[in-house]
Amino acid sequence: MPSSYSEEDITFLLRDLSHIEMEHSTAERERRIQQGTNYAEMLPVEVQPNERYMELFYQTLAQYAPDIAAAVGVVAEKILAKKPLEQLVLVSLARAGTPIGILLKRYYAYKYRISVPHYSISIIRERGIDETALLYIVNHHPQSHIQFIDGWTGKGAITKELTAGCQTFNETYNKAIDATLAVLADPAYCADIYGTREDFFIPSACLNSTVSGLVSRTVLNKLYLKEGDFHGAKYYGELAQADVSVHYIETVVAQFDMVEKAIKEELQVPIQPTNWQGMQAVEKIQQRFTIKNINHIKPGIGETTRVLLRRVPWKILVNPAFEQHLEHIYLLAQERGVPVEPYPDMSYACCGLIKEMK
Repeated sequence: MPSSYSEEDITFLLRDLSHIEMEHSTAERERRIQQGTNYAEMLPVEVQPNERYMELFYQTLAQYAPDIAAAVGVVAEKILAKKPLEQLVLVSLARAGTPIGILLKRYYAYKYRISVPHYSISIIRERGIDETALLYIVNHHPQSHIQFIDGWTGKGAITKELTAGCQTFNETYNKAIDATLAVLADPAYCADIYGTREDFFIPSACLNSTVSGLVSRTVLNKLYLKEGDFHGAKYYGELAQADVSVHYIETVVAQFDMVEKAIKEELQVPIQPTNWQGMQAVEKIQQRFTIKNINHIKPGIGETTRVLLRRVPWKILVNPAFEQHLEHIYLLAQERGVPVEPYPDMSYACCGLIKEMK
């Protein structure tokens, strides 16, 4: 699978479906999803942001690069507290985990002068993890310790999917893959390894393929894939001029030697156990706004951004305590005419509510 990243940074275990037209408008895609089609059977149209939005991306990247770098270092060191570096294999969950996996690989090269294998594979809510890709990794690294990587947690659906998928895989192939997930931000309180539990702004959530190596969301559709294939994806080479994937990585990596003190200080903070308190907040929102389908509630900055970029939003809830992180949320909501409502009763900075289609 081609990408705009260096082959040294990542190997995508995805089937290249670039020749197939499978994009649908936001409204049509939303209708199909709400009628029962899985979101991974089709792709959204990749709409490029305007100049004002890109200015905001560069501004926030410069502002938050030290925080991202520190969180990467914290996650990297927490992983090493559990697994030996010499046998470590990073497996990022495409797409949100992809740039984070590259940053972790770069951190290990910077700090320990070792090149850790890094793969990116697909996991689909309600469909599971790509077993073909997992089997490939296990066969190529038989003595390895796999570490799964994602960007952030929302409700914890992917955490559950990963746990169930690894259990099935281990039982089927007599393996013992560890399903522990490592994320930069864990506002859902459901990941064992995290950089922060604060719902803080991760600039790579702002964009689509142009901050993810020009690779699309992953696809799982029997029309395009054969039995035993990797899950699929598309490469949007035509968007190369708008691509900031490598720029994002290099900007954060440049901060590594400036945040060593912050990493050490954060590592002294006792690790808090998972309690899934994010899901409790989501259930309150479901009751408060009489929402039938809990999948229409997308909590956290990353998930709210996704709702505004590629779903049909009903309204956006914002926690006033986090307003300093939400400039791009307000901008996207204003551009799409989506109402924004204060809602302080959640651990998240914001929450996107998807419109129920008739």
